[in-house]
Amino acid sequence: MPHPHTLAASAARTPELKSKLPRVGTTIFTVMSALATEKNAVNLGQGFPDFDCDPKLVDAVTDAMQRGLNQYPPMAGVPVLREAVAAKLATLYGGHYDAGSEITITAGATQAIITIILAVVHPGDEVIVLEPCYDSYVPNIELAGGTVVRVPLTPGTFRPDFEKIKAALSPKTRAIIINSPHNPSGMVWTQAEMLQLQDILAPTEVLLISDEVYEHMVFDADKGQRHHSAASFPALAARAFVVSSFGKTYHVTGWKVGYVAAPAALTTEFRKVHQFNVFTVNTPVQYGLAAFMADATPYLSLPAFFSAKRDLFRSGLANTRFKLLPSEGSYFQCVDISEVTDLGEADFCQWLTTEIGVAAIPLSAFYGDGFDQRVVRFCFAKKDETLNMALERLARL
Repeated sequence: MPHPHTLAASAARTPELKSKLPRVGTTIFTVMSALATEKNAVNLGQGFPDFDCDPKLVDAVTDAMQRGLNQYPPMAGVPVLREAVAAKLATLYGGHYDAGSEITITAGATQAIITIILAVVHPGDEVIVLEPCYDSYVPNIELAGGTVVRVPLTPGTFRPDFEKIKAALSPKTRAIIINSPHNPSGMVWTQAEMLQLQDILAPTEVLLISDEVYEHMVFDADKGQRHHSAASFPALAARAFVVSSFGKTYHVTGWKVGYVAAPAALTTEFRKVHQFNVFTVNTPVQYGLAAFMADATPYLSLPAFFSAKRDLFRSGLANTRFKLLPSEGSYFQCVDISEVTDLGEADFCQWLTTEIGVAAIPLSAFYGDGFDQRVVRFCFAKKDETLNMALERLARL
C-alpha cells in the first residue's frame, strides 16, 4: 500500500484562482525598462532619476539610525515629519491642516492612492478618472469593487474637458481623481480650471483625490505658471485627499515615502485602512526627511533644476522630426511621432529601444482602450550626460 505522503505528493496541485485583476499584466514601465536593459538602451521610459539625492539627506537618515530610531513609529507617522508637512502646505498653499489629525505619512504615493480608494469606495460606486492617467488608478478602483468612469482629457493639449466631466457625474459618483502636474503629458492645471472644478463639485457629495506628486516641478514662473494645489481652494480642500511624494521631490523614488493631507473626518477613514495594509512607514527615513525639510531650498529650487533639463532635452529634440508638445511641469516630455514613423506608438517604442537605443513609453498605455494618437513620452529626470547620449542617438531619426 502506498505511503500516505506518496499519495499526497502525487496529488499535489495548485488550486485554480479567479483573478481579481484579469485584464492586468506586467506594466509597460517594467516591460520597457527590461527591454532597455536587454538592448543597452538609454532608458528615458520609466520615471525615475539616474542621479543621486543630496548627501545631506542620506546623512540625516543615517544619523537617525545611529541614534537608535529604528523601532515602530506612530501609525500615522512621526509627529515631527507631519508637522513639517503641515507647515509646508500652509506656507506654499495656504492650506491649514492639523498635523495630528489631518496628515498621514504613507509608503509612497501609490500606496496612499490605493488606501484612499479602499477607504472610501464601496462596491457599485463610480470613480471618474481623466485619461490618459497613471496606471495604478484603474486597478485600485476595481480592487475596491468600484466602477471606473473614464473621461478623456482633450487630445493634443490634455486639458480637462469640463462638459465631459459634468456629463460623467451621477448619483453613484463617489470620487474623481485628478493629477497635476500631469503624468504622462506634463500639463499643469490652471487656477481657472481648479476653480471650475470647485464649482462643479460644490453641489455634490463627490470626493476629490488630488495626485500632486510633481508639485515642485512646475516651469515658466516668468509666464505666470505655478502649481495650484487642491489645498489652496477651501471648497476643494474640504472634500480632498491631497497626495504627494518625498521620493519624487528629493530624488529618492526607491525609498517609497509620501503623504496624504485631508480633513479629519476623511483622514479617520483613511487611517482605518492604512493601519491594516502597511500600518506605518520606516522610522529613520521619516526622521531624516523631517530634519532635511528644515531647509526649503531643495524643493524650492526644483523648478529651475528640472526646467534646465527640460530645455536641454527640448533643444536637442528640435533637431529631429519629432513635434514637441508643451511640458509645463513634471519631468516628462511628450512628442508627436507622426513625421518620424508610420508605426503605432507601442511598436515605435519597441523599435526605438531596439534599433536606436533609446527607451520611451507609448501614451496608449495610459488609456483603457489603448487610444493611439501617435504620441510617446520621454523622461528627462536624468544626468545631462544621459540626456546628451540619448539626443545623439535620436539625432539619427
